[in-house]
Amino acid sequence: MQTEKVAKYIVKWLKDYAEKSKMNGFVIGVSGGIDSAVTSTLCAETGLRLLCVEMPIHQAENQISRAKNHIQWLQKNYKNVDTVQVNLTPVFDNLLAELPSVENEEDRFMSLANTRARLRMTSLYYFAALEKLLVAGTGNKVEDFGVGFYTKYGDGGVDLSPIADLMKTEVYKIAEYFNVNTEILNAKPTDGLWGDDRTDEDQIGASYPELEWAMKMDNSQKTESDFSGREAEVFKIYKRLNTQNQHKMQPIPVCEIPQELK
Repeated sequence: MQTEKVAKYIVKWLKDYAEKSKMNGFVIGVSGGIDSAVTSTLCAETGLRLLCVEMPIHQAENQISRAKNHIQWLQKNYKNVDTVQVNLTPVFDNLLAELPSVENEEDRFMSLANTRARLRMTSLYYFAALEKLLVAGTGNKVEDFGVGFYTKYGDGGVDLSPIADLMKTEVYKIAEYFNVNTEILNAKPTDGLWGDDRTDEDQIGASYPELEWAMKMDNSQKTESDFSGREAEVFKIYKRLNTQNQHKMQPIPVCEIPQELK
């Protein structure tokens, strides 16, 4: 990948889109992870206003500190960056208190994790509407179009996706090009939805380089029978997630009424 040229291309694309939309700039949720760090840096590079929003919900302290350090780094290097923190922990807790109880709390862990993401999306759109900003998505290619590793109408609810055509490994190259903080480059990827230190790899069962390989093999019309050992295992993981998460990647189904019934 021609990293510098790709970075400049994305920056121009962002700026052109915002100006054509007659918007003032961008708003983004900064989590302390590599994807939000790179996306926020690309947005800052446009020279248009960038609002970075911290939205902790029972967040691990190391995630909060990485997010704060990255925002400080942005503000040191770019004059167009503002920040605000919205503590969503009491909002989440109050909502949880109003929801009906369940017999086994573990049964709703995934639902509550997705609820965190949707509360954050709601907060970002509050600022977007208030200050005429575009919500910038942070999903990369393997997450958005490979395994669907995001929350529908959560972190998947955005106005534009600057890095969605970049593989995770390519996102790291962009980060290195911009000299993003080393602590973010070295941190293990996590979606930050669980209030603990579980990583993306813990949840998925495969690393991002492995998933990128599987996505490439799938696009080459390979099947599980073409592989053995760990490769077969990774390919099976990829195909399972790609299949079950198609509802995120495809347009919302519309019931089209036959003309003769109208």
